[in-house]
Amino acid sequence: MDKDLPVNVLGGPLEPCSLVPLTGFFRDGHCNTCAEDHGAHTVCAIMTKEFLAWSAYIGNDLSTPRPEYGFEGLKPGDRWCLCAGRFLEAHDEGCAPEIVLEATHQRTLDVVPIEVLRLHRHLSPFQ
Repeated sequence: MDKDLPVNVLGGPLEPCSLVPLTGFFRDGHCNTCAEDHGAHTVCAIMTKEFLAWSAYIGNDLSTPRPEYGFEGLKPGDRWCLCAGRFLEAHDEGCAPEIVLEATHQRTLDVVPIEVLRLHRHLSPFQ
């Protein structure tokens, strides 16, 4: 599997999303993608209680640990590479989490308009 170029939605280098918990399609801490990543796990999102509850409600429980897959479950504040389509769906439902644009892969723009991404941009206290 060849990774797409590690470029973020702003045109710069793709920054890490999370090493703890370890995220990404390649489990390399980045929201990298490739042709085999049919879900486009490209959006670096900061989990919220509301988003996690909504995700479980629609059938994708990200909170419950799954030790058989080495997955400890997510909690509010964790960063995770979400599928671009799922992020857009959460936006449409009014429960999209904040995202880190610098760690969100440019392939996200194939699914989600930059204007929508900017609405949910996480700003650190230093920005």
